[in-house]
Amino acid sequence: MAVYSGAVFLAVGVCSAAGVDPDTLALVGWAMAMQFWFLPVYLLLSALTPALYAAHRRWGPRVPPAMGTVAVAVDALVVTAHAPYVGLLDYVLVWGVAYQLGFCWRDGLLTGRRLVPFAMAAGGGLAFAALVALGPFPVSLILVTGQSPSNTDPPSAAMLAWVVAQVGLSLLAAPRLRRLLDRERVWRMVRPVGAASMTLYLWHMLPVLAVAAGFYLTGLAPEPTLGSAAWWGLRVPWLLVLGAVLACVVSALRPLERGLGVLYERTVPDAGLRRAWPLWLGLAMNVAALGRLAVQGFAPGGRLPVLPATGVLLGTVLVMLPRWTAAGRLDERPETTTRTADRV
Repeated sequence: MAVYSGAVFLAVGVCSAAGVDPDTLALVGWAMAMQFWFLPVYLLLSALTPALYAAHRRWGPRVPPAMGTVAVAVDALVVTAHAPYVGLLDYVLVWGVAYQLGFCWRDGLLTGRRLVPFAMAAGGGLAFAALVALGPFPVSLILVTGQSPSNTDPPSAAMLAWVVAQVGLSLLAAPRLRRLLDRERVWRMVRPVGAASMTLYLWHMLPVLAVAAGFYLTGLAPEPTLGSAAWWGLRVPWLLVLGAVLACVVSALRPLERGLGVLYERTVPDAGLRRAWPLWLGLAMNVAALGRLAVQGFAPGGRLPVLPATGVLLGTVLVMLPRWTAAGRLDERPETTTRTADRV
C-alpha cells in the first residue's frame, strides 16, 4: 500500500509540475484511488481482531446477527433521516458481519449442519431481491456516480443481505473447490495468483488507464454505442489486452514483492503493549488518509494532496516503528551474548 501510494504520489507531482491538464489529472488520480475504500476497513477490522475474537469466544454465532441488526438500524437512519456520518458505522458493522462469520466457519459452527449454508444463501438472496425490488436500494453493488442511496457508501442493508448470501454460496461450493485444489496441477496454477492478490487489487486500474489512453485518446480503437452488440463484442479483446498488460505489471513488481517480504520477516517481532502507541497512532493516520484518498483521489483539483500524502508517509513509519525497534533489539542479543561468552 505504501509503495503503491508513493509511486502514484510521485507520478502526480511530476505530472502537475509538467503542466498536465488539472481535470485530466484529477480524474486519473481518482481512478487510481477508487479501490482504497477497502483498505481503511481492512485495517480497522484487523486492529479490532482481539476484541472481535473475544466476542466470538463468548457469544459465538450470536455475534453476526447482533451486528447485522445494528447495521440495519444504522442504515435506516441513513436512508430516512439522511445521517451520512452515522452511516460510517456500517463500514465496520456490515463488513464485520463477514469477519465474524469467518470465525464461525473456522470453528465449524456453519458447516456442522448442511441446512445452515442453504439457509444463508437462500435467505440472503431473497432479502437482497426484496430490498432491491421493494426498497430504495439499487441493484448495483459497486459505487455508481449520482446513485442514491448507494449499496457501498456506506454499506447498505442490501449489501448485508448479499454478504450473507455470498458466504452461504461459498460454504456450499467449498467442499468441491477443496477437492479440485487438492490436484497438484490446479494448485500450482492457483497459488501464484493468491500470493499476488493484494498486488492485483492495488494495481489493476493501471492497465485500464494505460490501455484506454493508448487506444482511445489516439483514436485507434472504435467507440461503439454503450450496450450495443459491437460494444459487447469488443469486451473480449478488451479484457484480453487488459489481462496481458496486468500480467506484465505483476511480473515487473515481483522483485519488489520479494524485497518487501524479506523486510516484513525482519521487522515482524512485536515490541509489546508498553510501546504500542506509535502503532495505534500510525493506524489512525493511515485510516484517515486512505479514507480521504478513496473519496477525493490522488489529485483533487489536479494538485498533489499534501495532507493525505503526509498522513500515509508518517502513518506507515509509525506502524513499522515498534517492529523496527523490536527487530533491532533481537539483532543485538546474539552480539551481546557473544561478547559475554568471550569475556568468560
